[in-house]
Amino acid sequence: MRIRRYDRGYSRRAFLAQVGRGAAATGVLMPLWQAIADSGSVAKAYPDELLSIEEYSKGKLKPGDMIDAGNVELVKDLLEPIKYLQVAKLGRKLKLVSTTTDIMRLSPWEYIEATLRNKGLARFDARGNVVTADGKPWIGGNPFPAASNAVELFAGLTLSWGRHDASFYAIKEEDVSPEGEVLFHYELGWTELSPVARVRMEPRPYWPGKENKLRFQSVFFQVPENVKGTSFLNVWDYDQSTFPELYGYVPAFKRIRQFPTDQRFEPLIPGSTLYLSDAWAAGDPLYTWGNYRIVSRGPMLSGVSGGWNPEHPNWEHKTHGGPKGNTFWDTEVELVPETIVVDAEPVKFPRAPVSKKRVWFDARTGLPIAMVSYDRRGEPYRSFDGAYALYERDGKSFMDGAHPYWSWGHVHCFDSQTGRMTRLQQVRGISGGHSTRANDPGLYEQYLTTSALMRLGSA
Repeated sequence: MRIRRYDRGYSRRAFLAQVGRGAAATGVLMPLWQAIADSGSVAKAYPDELLSIEEYSKGKLKPGDMIDAGNVELVKDLLEPIKYLQVAKLGRKLKLVSTTTDIMRLSPWEYIEATLRNKGLARFDARGNVVTADGKPWIGGNPFPAASNAVELFAGLTLSWGRHDASFYAIKEEDVSPEGEVLFHYELGWTELSPVARVRMEPRPYWPGKENKLRFQSVFFQVPENVKGTSFLNVWDYDQSTFPELYGYVPAFKRIRQFPTDQRFEPLIPGSTLYLSDAWAAGDPLYTWGNYRIVSRGPMLSGVSGGWNPEHPNWEHKTHGGPKGNTFWDTEVELVPETIVVDAEPVKFPRAPVSKKRVWFDARTGLPIAMVSYDRRGEPYRSFDGAYALYERDGKSFMDGAHPYWSWGHVHCFDSQTGRMTRLQQVRGISGGHSTRANDPGLYEQYLTTSALMRLGSA
């Protein structure tokens, strides 16, 4: 007979005690980032029942099993409310895989190295911006890997969405009706570049002359023909109380115009349920939201390792569920041993259609693994549900320099009140010869200036 030293109740009590203290310090058996620094693994920070779905479910589930409407009640407490609804009522299925314990498979290699190297060097200045001890912009990696509160969690996420110095995501999007009809199909490119906190691209850690900017980010559309050339550019100030500058190019008018940037709860294109505010669950500057608070913590099922499909030459994913079998991406999920759940309210958006958002952070990485927003009545409204991966699988890999590329693989953006779904997947390439890549210094001139928008619009 095996005597269990740490049962399920032990973990639950530990998480409740941490929430009661208002703390975000991570790990159950030992401090999480001490375990990571010692071995690169999270395993010593958690008991077996938080590292194995078989242990957690007392043998009722195991890697390789499928979660569906018939057994979802076994894991209801491991799913956010809208994902539970999708499985229980709408035909979504989730394939279980083993828990990832190697931290280097959960974020870009250089980002993790910078996090370990710079741990303890970050602070907030008088305006609440993340700076080093000498008051300069942040220098790279997660500034608060062992976050002590909700603001530190969101600050780390807002500073670097994709965790590369620069990223270009080739994306295919389908917008699906409640009846299962694909109403819109788009091909688009999304670009991010960080002038500060750079860990790969020269010059490091800052791009001289642009230290007062946090991010350049653009999106442009290639398909279908009636939106081809439509593009938008966000230029983020480092000051997180300031709204970004938002520029757009509409081919019909053949000119750049500046848009009001506080209208971030509207789709950029017809049919989509994705808003600028949704990006990485932190699409707005940190202090345009407020009343940040940790509301709970505990394990969760999420797609943090299986979001890449190397079997398809363009990395495209299969679909299932819904009225016509095409509402949801096939998704692999694993038991994430610890998530920190944070609520925030849109304090600088008087006309916001949401009253709050709730974000589930993977405590090991600070990544957002789910978001649910609530309407003004406090009812669940929309969800943002992503899957990540190290692009190395079954003997195949897509390299980013010396290491396999790490990124998101696919996303569900679902409106639970209308039943409309926006599905996005990161693919190898889209029409026009645009392909996924990271840390390429040419991305700025190609995609991240107003002249680039005009060039893309006339191509």
